[in-house]
Amino acid sequence: MSVLETIHGLLSLAVENGASDVHIKSNKPAFLRLSGRLELVEMDPIAPDEVREFIEQTVPAEFYDIWVKNRQVDYSYNSPNVGRFRVNGFLQRGLPSIVMRHVSDHPPTFGALNLDGTTLAQLCSAKNGIVLLCGATGSGKSSTLAAMLNHINHSYDRHIVTLEDPIEYTYTDVKSIINQREIGIDCPSFAQGMRSVLRQDPDVILIGEMRDRDTFETALQASETGHLVFATLHASNAQQAVQRLFEFFPEERRLSLQRQLSGVLLATITQKLLPALEGGGRMPVSEAFVLDALARKTIQDGQFEKIEAVIEASEDNGSKTFNQDLFRLVKGGLISKDDAINNSPNPRQLEMNLKGIFLSSGGIVE
Repeated sequence: MSVLETIHGLLSLAVENGASDVHIKSNKPAFLRLSGRLELVEMDPIAPDEVREFIEQTVPAEFYDIWVKNRQVDYSYNSPNVGRFRVNGFLQRGLPSIVMRHVSDHPPTFGALNLDGTTLAQLCSAKNGIVLLCGATGSGKSSTLAAMLNHINHSYDRHIVTLEDPIEYTYTDVKSIINQREIGIDCPSFAQGMRSVLRQDPDVILIGEMRDRDTFETALQASETGHLVFATLHASNAQQAVQRLFEFFPEERRLSLQRQLSGVLLATITQKLLPALEGGGRMPVSEAFVLDALARKTIQDGQFEKIEAVIEASEDNGSKTFNQDLFRLVKGGLISKDDAINNSPNPRQLEMNLKGIFLSSGGIVE
């Protein structure tokens, strides 16, 4: 059996069982990530030459030199009659490994992802500004962004341009026109893609990842000139997300950037995925920092340590803390209390809330 046939069968098994990722390490059997846990596949170990052969047979020609030079590469792979996968090939201790993530050709809806779509839909209706989707790798950021673009596509006549590395979900134009550009194939870099995107008459711009100063500066410019910008950022909460943006710039630009960002940032949405209580799979839990007048002043004044308190006091505008969402999910029977406590940024407060005890500015409320 050829290596393509072996891995095709492995990918079929992954999709049939609802695995999110496939892990292939030289001289080991494969592993599937099921509901957040790694499960061994009963199969013969895959030899290093087979792993290398798969990468070199499937990597796009444009990326082959990157693989040879950098000893790591990202690309998309379509397995016939199985589905599309995001592939990361890399060397470890001199031997090749692969991690493959299954991505759907059909963008999800808010409901399919078990997301509370009210705030997300509200953000999708904005004409300009920046929305940041934050979280660790594998926290569902890309899927949530895909659901937001899917909502816009079915609701509004917009020109959407995406810059992705690699393209994950693909879209069929419904009410919107969607042009998807893959870094390394359709344009050389995020920064160069961003510099040209403003000449493409976009209404909505999706940046796969906010990763450098040039990209962020162009995103700021775009949002200030009537464009809605979506981007992902590696950050564990709203405060860290805002502070990370300032790391792109020297200290002397801090005050002017605080004013600029306070005017264009619409929201940060930070996600985690926790095991669902029933039916397997995972459930998204999120913090939403939706900016209103108080939040904008907090950023303009550089009082980032107050962001969590601002979120807690701003439920009316769609903001919510992780604890507020964890409380909702536990009370709704969607996740376990233990998982909620273990993943809470403030477990003691959450335990009190689950007992019906809440703190307000006036004291304890039961």
